[in-house]
Amino acid sequence: HDFALRYLAPYRAALRPHIQENNLEEAWVYGLMRQESRFITAAKSGMGASGLMQVMPTTARWIAKKLGWKGYSESMLHQLDTNMKLGTFYMKNILTSLDDSPVLASAGYNAGPSRAKRWRSERPLEGAIYVETIQFDETRDYVKKVMSNTVYYARQFGTPARSLKQRLGVVGGKVAESGTANQEGVAEP
Repeated sequence: HDFALRYLAPYRAALRPHIQENNLEEAWVYGLMRQESRFITAAKSGMGASGLMQVMPTTARWIAKKLGWKGYSESMLHQLDTNMKLGTFYMKNILTSLDDSPVLASAGYNAGPSRAKRWRSERPLEGAIYVETIQFDETRDYVKKVMSNTVYYARQFGTPARSLKQRLGVVGGKVAESGTANQEGVAEP
């Protein structure tokens, strides 16, 4: 199997500065991008998401405002560099807000961060189990594919090998949000 043909990695030179600026793992960004658009820059979803990273227009406006961009217009979302900047910024924003868990962040990128957070269990779960509890079939399938893609891209990019199980890790429970847990794992305010 020639995985380099199956897992293409276009736009690396253009994308790398945005990946570095947001301190993201290149393999995860490519895993997500492959699933979002198959690297078709003119891709547009039925929901209105656009470009390589399939950013929604309202999300793009919000990000542009956070970045302090003056004169942002929706047509800019179709520009390759702009789409990459907005998409990687959004990935980092979601990743940070969801305990730096690529599993949660992938679910959040697809279905919205509040849903990914809401789908968490009361207690920590193995990432593979969390994925199976995702209520939307599309998002469940999406997360599986993004994380699997990430394994292949990591291998292709020469990143130290981590299995899919290791990448899925453990998804922290809701208890972690409400305070700290004592030695028995009971939340304390």
